[in-house]
Amino acid sequence: MGRLEQKKIDRALQELPGWSFGDNSLVKECTFEAYMDGITFVNRLAEKAEEHDHHPDLEIGWCRVEITFTSHDSGGVTERDVKMAKVVESLL
Repeated sequence: MGRLEQKKIDRALQELPGWSFGDNSLVKECTFEAYMDGITFVNRLAEKAEEHDHHPDLEIGWCRVEITFTSHDSGGVTERDVKMAKVVESLL
């Protein structure tokens, strides 16, 4: 799957509240009321990532989770990353 052009990434970001583009990745930081709420979210996301065979990098902190999607084999953001960002939105 080919890497997306910047204009396509920009269009996708218009439909993805709170997401940004940097370091050839789509990134979002989510906050939660309690630490375990974030862990529950991560577990739900992990199940979806397995279903789609596309896995994010995750950074878990106190009541926050940072999600990063990129397609390493393509060297940047692809349609798979955009699709998974939409999956994340459906879980929130």
